[in-house]
Amino acid sequence: MSWRRGDGGVARRWVLLLCTGSFFLGLLFTDRMWTLPEVTEVARPNGRREKEDELTAGDCNSAKVNVKRDYSEILQTQDTHHAVWTLDKTIAKLETELSAARTLQESFLSGSPVSEGHKGSDSTGRRKYLMVIGINTAFSSRQRRDSIRNTWMPQGIKRRKLEEEKGIVIRFVIGHSAISGGIVERAIKAEERKHGDFMRIDHVEGYLELSGKTKTYFATAVSLWDADFYVKVDDDVHVNIATLGQILSNHVKKPRVYIGCMKSGPVLSDKDVRYYEPEHWKFGDQYFRHATGQLYAISKDLATYISINKRVLHKYINEDVSLGAWFIGLDVEHIDERRLCCGTPPDCEWKAQAGNTCAVSFDWKCSGICDSVENMQWVHNRCGESEKSLWISSF
Repeated sequence: MSWRRGDGGVARRWVLLLCTGSFFLGLLFTDRMWTLPEVTEVARPNGRREKEDELTAGDCNSAKVNVKRDYSEILQTQDTHHAVWTLDKTIAKLETELSAARTLQESFLSGSPVSEGHKGSDSTGRRKYLMVIGINTAFSSRQRRDSIRNTWMPQGIKRRKLEEEKGIVIRFVIGHSAISGGIVERAIKAEERKHGDFMRIDHVEGYLELSGKTKTYFATAVSLWDADFYVKVDDDVHVNIATLGQILSNHVKKPRVYIGCMKSGPVLSDKDVRYYEPEHWKFGDQYFRHATGQLYAISKDLATYISINKRVLHKYINEDVSLGAWFIGLDVEHIDERRLCCGTPPDCEWKAQAGNTCAVSFDWKCSGICDSVENMQWVHNRCGESEKSLWISSF
């Protein structure tokens, strides 16, 4: 059989081959068209693609910023006062715990003895007390201490009962001698074994170091006892504990309280006068308002503040001035309580008869009870509250 030419003069065999080839070429071309990328993707150069990616990411970041801004606006509509109050309490608690741990660590490292009843105590789960009364005393003041033990300070079982039932801790506060192991140190240790009423602090005793002693007392006391108030009193002053407890209990709910017999007056710039202030030029003509040094009380927040900042708080020659200076610029409520600065009889007697019992009695001219060793019992007999009033009082 022979191939015949068509009307156009082309062999049928070539026409068939041409058609078959065109078919396969069409299939190949069509397959490549299906696998090509999108036009927009092909047409976009690399530089442009990166730029658009950045724009997309920017849109996401803008969305996040808007979300944060919206969230902040929502927070601002809430009760911010309550939030700040809660935060302040949390910070104060953490600062107290840090101060307690730091002070105890320093006591251990320096070899200062810590009361047996508080060696195992920590900041969590500690007993809550109303007040800690620290009686500032010296190595040479054994007779003054005994006059207090025989009058207004309970002894033995009664003192422990006062701590357990009334939440009132009383200790004589004393540091260390410049001569380690000397006769005065041995005498204090013997007295401590007999009475068990000392609080030894990491401080070298000296009359011109009273500001440093006061600072160390508050820092140590707040680490050992969790109390509402910390009181400093001199060892030639008479105190009615129940009346003092009632006064302080009226201010328990206030956060930063400084209570005492407030005073001010001319700065003592004359070198020949008692209580001369070498840095008088810092005060101008008048002292700022501060509590007299015979007795004052501060709340826990202020004692914690002293403990945390004790390394940077400046010490003036007079400890009552120093304490007042440490609180300048703070949000502190100064409470002038005149029952903390009554005179000795007949002043405190008249006030007691009028139903206004004094918490503290001393002589202004002596900055304490004049000849307190001989007169403490006399003042106690005339102006002291009954022992029963201490145990029936509710704080």
